[in-house]
Amino acid sequence: MELTEIEALLKDKLGLAEVHVRGEGSHYTVIAVSDSFNEMSRVKRQQAVYAPLQDKIADGTMHAISIKTFSEADWQKERQFHLPQ
Repeated sequence: MELTEIEALLKDKLGLAEVHVRGEGSHYTVIAVSDSFNEMSRVKRQQAVYAPLQDKIADGTMHAISIKTFSEADWQKERQFHLPQ
């Protein structure tokens, strides 16, 4: 699965302000940014991002996923530490 497809899927399903996906083989890192995360616990944030990907995980397309979630304000402070320059 292409990284852009995963980004488009998550952005569409979750209405994210930003999403960044990196992957190698079947291992992926997802950074999701949305103010909707402000009202969620850390576990609920993970579950929200994980849910649209369940089919890809079940069929083996995606094996391991690391998820980082940020509110838009937090992302402005943290982005320099999480994206390559």
